Amino acid sequence: MGTQIVVLTAVVSGLAAAGLSPWLRALADSSSGWLRPVVPASLAVAAGAGAAAVATGAAELVGFALLALGCALLAAVDLASERLPDLIVGPLYPLLLVPLTVAAALHQEWSRLGRAAVAAAVLLVCYFVLAFISPSNLGLGDVKLAGVLGAFLGWLGWSPVLLGSLAAFALSAVTALVLLVAVRADRRRSYPFGPLMVAGAAVGAAWGPFFL
Repeated sequence: MGTQIVVLTAVVSGLAAAGLSPWLRALADSSSGWLRPVVPASLAVAAGAGAAAVATGAAELVGFALLALGCALLAAVDLASERLPDLIVGPLYPLLLVPLTVAAALHQEWSRLGRAAVAAAVLLVCYFVLAFISPSNLGLGDVKLAGVLGAFLGWLGWSPVLLGSLAAFALSAVTALVLLVAVRADRRRSYPFGPLMVAGAAVGAAWGPFFL
């Protein structure tokens, strides 16, 4: 997408996130500083710009932008309360997949839609297994978010799926190391994984095509 579309998407996403901040605080039942309007708005601006930069058509833009807004809201809530509410995660599936279905129909790209569905299923299963093995590190919210991020990355290709998944866990390792060294945190200290999954997906979307 052109620069004007990227900027417009970023601005609209930021305004929407700022407007939803009171609802986020009520949903998270928290007054954390992470839920001040500037935080979700800033995250949404960055995510919206990235979504528009990756999109190649109007239908893709709608789906990617809605996903970006949802991920920005989820990241803020997770940072504040270590929760990924179903009320946000659940609607992201149709909000992404319906526009992608339209894009597939318009451009006869059903194979891409199929790959998105398979990638979503693969990440759902993998994350569920990891959550079952280590429930203290991954929750069902992470599992559900993995599916929608898998669909997004799968639409772009298998290389973005692989890089995005690896990047999330690499960022998690770096975060754990920083907490351990900088603030002398206990090794068992928990931290939100959702924002790292979103950041990993952004890495996969941006550099995945060059990864393999």
